Amino acid sequence: MNRKTFFLGLLIAVSALFTGCATTPAPREKVVFQVSDSDPGKWALALSNAKNVQDSFGADKVDVEIVVYGPGIGMLKANAPISDRVGTAVKSGVQIVACENTMVAQKLTRADMNPAISYVPAGVVELMKRQREGWAYIRP
Repeated sequence: MNRKTFFLGLLIAVSALFTGCATTPAPREKVVFQVSDSDPGKWALALSNAKNVQDSFGADKVDVEIVVYGPGIGMLKANAPISDRVGTAVKSGVQIVACENTMVAQKLTRADMNPAISYVPAGVVELMKRQREGWAYIRP
């Protein structure tokens, strides 16, 4: 075998390796927002940020969670002024979770809350877990 034939064969073999390789999909984006106060402006900002993230990446390509505890929990009540926006966010794929520790402290039950939301035992612990899992952390 001459040198030219050898290198031609090598080139074909290497090309075949790369054409058959599957590309690794980009990792799914994940972001967790903390909302721990009842300021309507901060809530509007958090909900807008969540929508902007979904719009930027595509709602089906990003996980968005809003963790609510402390004084912010009241804005998740069924009769809260932002109740409609919370429902819209959840319908678009944003997971909004209420801290059950805060609910107990404020004597709130699930019956008091927006039916669209979910629950976690401890909001701060949820934030810690998400950060450990590599989620981006945002506090508007």
